[in-house]
Amino acid sequence: MTIANYRIQHPDQLSKTKPVASLWRSLQIACLSLLICLPISLSIFAFSAPAWATVQIKLSDLTYIPCEGDIGKNMVIGGGVMSANCYVIKGMANNVSGKPVYNADIFGRIYDANGNDAMPERTRLGSVDELPPGKSEFQLIVAIPADQPEPLDLKQFKASGFAGKVRR
Repeated sequence: MTIANYRIQHPDQLSKTKPVASLWRSLQIACLSLLICLPISLSIFAFSAPAWATVQIKLSDLTYIPCEGDIGKNMVIGGGVMSANCYVIKGMANNVSGKPVYNADIFGRIYDANGNDAMPERTRLGSVDELPPGKSEFQLIVAIPADQPEPLDLKQFKASGFAGKVRR
């Protein structure tokens, strides 16, 4: 008796081989799909526009001074609930990307003289429109609650921006 005759004569045995054949066919289709889609997806990510890539920038030599003139006059925070003091934070940005960085967000922590977080739950402090390649100065205006005693301690400052123009 041949195998073909056996299958025809015993249909109950045929039903046991169908799931294995179906699984094998599904595995072949999945592998083929992966072989087709993988090169396409890799080429999309490899040739993405440079504006999509964020550039990390180190910040150093951080200092602060009270705002001058009318900049910080009558400043309040918390929806107008608490009075605040205005400070200008200055420092050096080191952009090693070799390209101007646009829309750079400045992140950092500010602590008061007692070690209390002056701006809890807020690490993004502001932004700078453009940082040229190499070292450059930056400044940022922040509002700190008036009851936070000085001197302020500026920690973990960094910037992150885009190497190409980004629409706002």
